[in-house]
Amino acid sequence: MANGKAAGVLAVLLGAVAAFGIGLAAAQNSGAEVRIEARRLGDGRVEFALSERGTDGEWGDRILPSSRYFPAGSRGGWLRSSPVSVGASAPAVASPSAAAPRASCPDGAVAEPDGNTGLAADGETLLAVRDVLAGDGKVLNWSVATPMDQWEGVTIGGSPPRVTVLLLTRAGNELSGSIPPELGNLTNLQHLYLDGNGLSGSIPPELGNLTNLQHLYLSGNDLSGSIPPELGQLTNLTQLYLNNNELTGSIPPELCNLANLRSLYLDGNGLTGSIPPELGRLANLEVLSLAGGPGRSGLVGNELTGSIPPELGGLENLEYLILRDNDLSGSIPPELGGMLQYLDLYGNDLSGSIPPELGGLANLAYLALSWNELSGSIPPELGNLANLEYLALSWNGLSGSIPPELGNLAKLEWLNLEKNKLSGSIPPELGGLANLEGLWLRGNGLSGSIPPELGNLAKL
Repeated sequence: MANGKAAGVLAVLLGAVAAFGIGLAAAQNSGAEVRIEARRLGDGRVEFALSERGTDGEWGDRILPSSRYFPAGSRGGWLRSSPVSVGASAPAVASPSAAAPRASCPDGAVAEPDGNTGLAADGETLLAVRDVLAGDGKVLNWSVATPMDQWEGVTIGGSPPRVTVLLLTRAGNELSGSIPPELGNLTNLQHLYLDGNGLSGSIPPELGNLTNLQHLYLSGNDLSGSIPPELGQLTNLTQLYLNNNELTGSIPPELCNLANLRSLYLDGNGLTGSIPPELGRLANLEVLSLAGGPGRSGLVGNELTGSIPPELGGLENLEYLILRDNDLSGSIPPELGGMLQYLDLYGNDLSGSIPPELGGLANLAYLALSWNELSGSIPPELGNLANLEYLALSWNGLSGSIPPELGNLAKLEWLNLEKNKLSGSIPPELGGLANLEGLWLRGNGLSGSIPPELGNLAKL
């Protein structure tokens, strides 16, 4: 049997063989062997039967006692205990450890478990954590009666075979338990996907033992507590998604050890403190999302403080930098560059001027600097952003005139300059923005007439 509770029930039923005389021939023939068989039914009960080994060595038909049902939580095929010898008197009931040895995966779950000890150990780990992980709302089909390669969400690979993928993303009736620390024993695991469920509790630091892990997706749950610094030990990790939970505390600087990391999503939590400058060491990073805003539970999101580390400018492969809706202060580092396509600093307390160096971001398609405390003029260098589609500089304290160079942004679809202190006239060059669909200039000190060239904006 798979666990102590089932083994205890098994012992009770074996005792009933002699105590209640339910018709086994074994009860009247010294040295006969009997065993318990059990299966989980679709209605949630577990059904037990008894059988006797005949003189030809074969097991006979199942004998079904009238009181043979116990509650259970999943279904499966028939399970079998080890045989027990009984005489005409009370049977010699084996202890649970003898009747159900610790290697709980031989009965159909693992082929040749003695030759696949690593896989058998993985199976034992998953069986031990199944109900903790699933919680009340989900029934996983993991059992000793089902081959492991048929276990829901489990992928086996490698030589010798081991569990390499655990994929329970938005799994049917969502998981509502917690993340068991024992998952850290699955040392060959490469991909762990538990996102989009209702998991609660903290992230176990034992996950830091999964040194072969490449993808860790825990987003969209109700996880709380801090981010374990032990995750910095996952040096093969390329994707880390912890967004849209209820995580608190600071961002561990140990994450800078994730030399192969490409995507880091920590947005939609309740993180505080500053952005570790050590993140600037993640040379392969392509996406860094630390945005605030309400998370999955609707609570207040991240509230990161301090300045934007200029070290982030050393991330030459960075394509997406999303820091919106925090409490960041100071100036925008002119060092920001690399391969940036998406720069979102909306809704912070950033001050100073817009660095003209941003005009050198040749791949930039999205630039959102609205709702800060920026001042000074709009750099004409922004007119060099040939791939820019979205430019939002609203709700700041920008002054001076609108640069006519913005008319060079041939791909621009949205231009929002409202609620600043801009003056002068509207440049007629804006009439050349053939792809423009939205133009906001209200709440400034603009003067003069509306250029008739704006009438050429057919998509406006």
